[in-house]
Amino acid sequence: METLINYLLQFGHLNQQQIELIRSKVVFKEIKKEEYYQEAGKIPREVIFMITGIMRVCYYNNKGEEITKYFIDENNFLADINSYNQEIPSTEYIQAVTDCGYFSFSKQVMKELSMTIIEWDNIVAKITTKALADKVNKISPMMAEDATERYLSFLEKFSNLANRIPLSYLASYLGITQSSLSRIRKNIH
Repeated sequence: METLINYLLQFGHLNQQQIELIRSKVVFKEIKKEEYYQEAGKIPREVIFMITGIMRVCYYNNKGEEITKYFIDENNFLADINSYNQEIPSTEYIQAVTDCGYFSFSKQVMKELSMTIIEWDNIVAKITTKALADKVNKISPMMAEDATERYLSFLEKFSNLANRIPLSYLASYLGITQSSLSRIRKNIH
């Protein structure tokens, strides 16, 4: 819980009473490796804060191939913000890459916090802005690089994830085949 509170405090001031309110409202949940946290076609009903583990956001392209868009690890919020805010079905899947533990903020809790804590909407807006910028920075630079450069960039930016993600997911994220990834890894190491 302290991790969550400390994260929130980076984006705005909360007094002790507000912190206690947040503590009383969030729910800790767990999901096992390989399970889907969210499936395409369903409307997201909560925002979560990752405590342990890694999840991946993926979709199926028009050829039916599974594409990994990005990974979310500890100390990050996760929400399909567009689907959540507009209450429309998601087009993406979110799957646990490892066993995960997270705090859940239901839609009702988010409304209650918004109505009770003056600074809440401001904090949420700042976190959303940071998350969108991080997401763009994770995706954009990789488009101009060749496969080896993309892999090296991934290792540099996400060294804490490299050994925790199955090669098939990493290859999908990098936009290459698993055999290409194996060749690249062999040539580098």
